[in-house]
Amino acid sequence: MSDKIVMISGCYDLLHAGHITFFKTAAQYGKVHAYVGQDQNIKLLKGKAPYFSQEERKYMVGAVRYVEKANVASGSGMLDFEPDMKELKPDIFVVNSDGFTEGKKRICEENGVELLVLERIPEEGLPARSSSSSKKELKFPYRVCLAGGWMDQPWVSEKCAGSVVVAQMYPTMDFNDRSGMATSSRKVALELWGDEYPDGDPVRNAQLLFGAENPPGSEYISGTQDHIGLLVPGVTRIDYDGKYWPNNLENTVDPETCEWLSSVLNFAPLQPRPEGYNPLLKENLDPKIIKRLGESGKACYDAILKKDVKQLGESMKESFMCWSEMLPYTVPDWVMEEMQSNYFSKYSGAITSGSGGGYIVFPSEEQVEGTIKVKIRF
Repeated sequence: MSDKIVMISGCYDLLHAGHITFFKTAAQYGKVHAYVGQDQNIKLLKGKAPYFSQEERKYMVGAVRYVEKANVASGSGMLDFEPDMKELKPDIFVVNSDGFTEGKKRICEENGVELLVLERIPEEGLPARSSSSSKKELKFPYRVCLAGGWMDQPWVSEKCAGSVVVAQMYPTMDFNDRSGMATSSRKVALELWGDEYPDGDPVRNAQLLFGAENPPGSEYISGTQDHIGLLVPGVTRIDYDGKYWPNNLENTVDPETCEWLSSVLNFAPLQPRPEGYNPLLKENLDPKIIKRLGESGKACYDAILKKDVKQLGESMKESFMCWSEMLPYTVPDWVMEEMQSNYFSKYSGAITSGSGGGYIVFPSEEQVEGTIKVKIRF
C-alpha cells in the first residue's frame, strides 16, 4: 500500500457491498481517511435524517479494514468535508463518478489535491449496489416535470390555458426531499399502496392520490401534475384550463421514445430549497408570461416525440425563464447564475426540478461526467 493519504467523504448510511468495494479500490492509492456527514447536514441536504446516527456511521466505516480512519465531517453543505481537507492535506481525493461535482473539482484544485473519479464497478460475482437501491421503499416510481410547471395551479391556468410535461421514472436512486421530485406526494402514495406500484387504471389511481393528499380544509392544494406523473407511465402532456384536474391528457409509452429520453436527460445536484422556503412571496401573473409557459409544455412534448434534443432544451429553458419572471422567488439569484454560467452557455437549455433548489435537469446527446442518469418507466 502507498503511503499517500487518500480522502473520501459521504453519508455512508445503510452500509452495503458497493461501499466496501469503493473503500477497497480507494485503498489501492494510499491510506484512506473517510469523512461521514453530520446528521444535521444530511437532514438539511436530503430533507430527512439518516437511518443511522453520525457516530454509528463513523463506527461502521472505521471498522472496515480498508479504512485507516473514519471521522465526522466538520463542515456543512454539499462540500462539508472542505475544512477537513484543509486540515488533513491529503494527496488524493476519491469519488465515484456519480458523486463527482464541479464544486469538488474546484476545492481539490484550490488545495493542490489530486481528484480521482472511479466508475461504480461491483466486486466480481456481486450485484451493483447503491444506498438508494438498498431501500425497500424505492420500488415506487418518481416523476420529473420537464416543462410547464405551475400550470397545474388554477390561479395560473385560469389566466391562460397551457400544458405541463411530466415523465414517470424508475426509482434508480433516492431523490432528495424538497427538490421538486414530488417526494411529498410520493410519501402519501406509499401510505396508500406501500412500496408497490398499484394495479388498476393509472389515471384513476392519480385521482385517488390527489384526494388523499388534499383532504377538505387543506390550506395548500398540491397540483395534479405530481399525482399524474407518479402514477401514469411514460411521458405525459397534461393540459390545464383553470381547474385542478386537467381537461386533457396526451401520453406516450413508446419504448424507443422513452429510452431516447432516458439517454439524453442529465441531473446535476443542487442544494434542496431551504425548509420553510416560500416560492410564492412575489407574483407577476401576467397572462403573456403564462401563455409562454403553457406553450413551452407543448413544445417540450413535441420535441420528445420528434427526439429533438435542441428543441427539448429550448422548451425547458423557456419554462425556467417564465418562472423567473412570473414567480421570482422560484429562481434565486445563485441558481440563475449557476444556470447561465454552466448550462445555458453549454447546452440547448435546462430547468430546475424544484423551486429554489433541487436538481438541474438538462438534455445532452453527449455523456456528461458527474451527472445522474435516470430511466423513464414505460
